[in-house]
Amino acid sequence: MFSFSDRVEVPKHALVRFIEKESVLLNLDTECYYGLDEVGTRMWQMVTAAPSIEKAYEELASEFDVEEVLLRQHFSDLLEQLTDLGLLRVHSADAEVDPSV
Repeated sequence: MFSFSDRVEVPKHALVRFIEKESVLLNLDTECYYGLDEVGTRMWQMVTAAPSIEKAYEELASEFDVEEVLLRQHFSDLLEQLTDLGLLRVHSADAEVDPSV
């Protein structure tokens, strides 16, 4: 489980390709891939660029016309799935990120 104060990084074994407004993510170690629709792709873009999950969530909340509780749940579910698939790594806010990962 993670906290919204945590941050994420994309591991080196995760390959991302954007196709129009959607994306395909591939774990090169497991050879499993995962497709994201337009909303999932936007969530990916925001969380991988933001300094914390919370900052990404706040930006998404300002972009999408959806109840905040629902957005938070869907965002959390996506992050959990991507972490379980090895496509994202979550680090506590005060942890150093290993650049070799």
